[in-house]
Parts: sequence; structure tokens; C-alpha cells
Amino acid sequence: MSFRVPRLAGRQVDYWLTVLKRTFRGTLFTSFLMPFLYLTAMGVGLGTFVDSASASETLGGLTYLQFIAPGLLATTAMQTAVFESTYPVMSGFKWQRVYYSMAASPLEPVDIVFAQLGFIAFRVFIACGVFLGFMAAYGALADWWGAVLALLVSVLVGLAHGAPVAGLSARMRTESGFSLIFRLGMMPMFLFSGAFFPITQLGDFAWIAYLTPIWSGVNLARMLTSDTIDPWIALFNLVYLVAWTVFGWFYAVRGFEKRLAQ
Repeated sequence: MSFRVPRLAGRQVDYWLTVLKRTFRGTLFTSFLMPFLYLTAMGVGLGTFVDSASASETLGGLTYLQFIAPGLLATTAMQTAVFESTYPVMSGFKWQRVYYSMAASPLEPVDIVFAQLGFIAFRVFIACGVFLGFMAAYGALADWWGAVLALLVSVLVGLAHGAPVAGLSARMRTESGFSLIFRLGMMPMFLFSGAFFPITQLGDFAWIAYLTPIWSGVNLARMLTSDTIDPWIALFNLVYLVAWTVFGWFYAVRGFEKRLAQ
């Protein structure tokens, strides 16, 4: 499939602004309250029991709050993007069928996908921006420029997960498969992403975690927020996330094209 520029995607701005206004209240808990609860309970509450001289050495000289906060930032981006790429995408094909209305206009599937992923990126941007605000309040940021870059990386993390899932949702006929995505895909990656403990603790199975895009997101966000950047590892993490995003883009566009042609 050749690459096509989404020239008419901007015509959907009004629609997605309307969607944001109508769904904003329903996302207040997940976007604003949950980050505060996670960071307080696990970073501050649990961190007081974890922090010790030996733990500091294991965590690279970071406190548990400084270690876990960027991990939760990246996993928040993943979870937000995956949720926005499942039921809402299927709704556009199966229940509300708004994608078919869009396709009946001069819009092409590539325009529809671009706007959908743009909306997902904006949702991730808002959720992670709020999370970074809580991190700053708790003193879990080394400097402001690292926070800005971590926010951009969080958006990339969201697209690296959201784009492939959107492509998968476009190919699914029923929502029953979403439970497998959440339970066998997102939840294991959440737990073994390196957000809660160093991946090296997994021993011989650590390589499995390294293959997941969420580990690259967690590791890159942690380096940026703690100002402990290893240039080569950071470059690998960035390239890996971009590769997943590019793959997801083509996979989603092809899925939308096939579904809208039926």
C-alpha cells in the first residue's frame, strides 16, 4: 500500500471538538483523578516502605516515587490510547456508523484515520499533561525540559499502541475480542513494563518485556524526567516507538479501507 497524504483531515476538526465536549465529563475520573490516586498510593504511600539504601541502588539512585512516576506516565498513555482505539472505533463502524457517513463525503479512509488518531493523541496529551502536573507537585521531575520531552514521548507511546489497536478494531466484527486485548495484552504489558520494578528482576524472561513498545516508553520517560539519559538506549527506544507507530498507521489505514469498502 502506497503512502497517501491526508489532505482533507482538517475538515473533521469540528466533529472531533464536538465529540470531546460531549465525552469530556465522562473522562474526568480516568484523566484527572486516577493519576492523582495512582501517584499518591503507589509513589508516596508504597514508596515510604520501599525506599532504603539498598532499594536506591537497585533503582539507579532514584527514590521509588521518582522511579514509578514516569512508568505510570507511560502506562497512562498506553491505557488511554488503547481504550480510545477499541470501543469508539468499533462504534464508528458498527453502532453509530459515522465512518460511513464520512466516507460518503470527499474524505478518504486515510483522512478518517488521521483525524481519529489525532483525537487519540490529543486525549493522551491531556491525560499525561495532568499526570505531569501531579509529578511536578510531588517533586518527581528533575527539570522542566525533561517534562516537556516526556509529554511528547507519552503522545508517541499512545500512538504506538493506539494505531495498531485501531487497525485491529477496524477488522473485528464484535466487541467480545476486546476483553482479550485488555486482559491478555494491555494488562500483562502494564504489569511487566518496568513501571513498578526494574525489568532485570525478571531474569531470563526479561527479553520478552524488552520487545514490548511500552518498555521503551517507560524507559525513555524515566530517563527524561530524571535527567539520566543514555543517548544510545534513548535513540533505540525512540526508533522502536516510531516503528510501531508507522506500522500501526499503515495497518489502521488498510483496515479502514477494507471495512469502508464493504
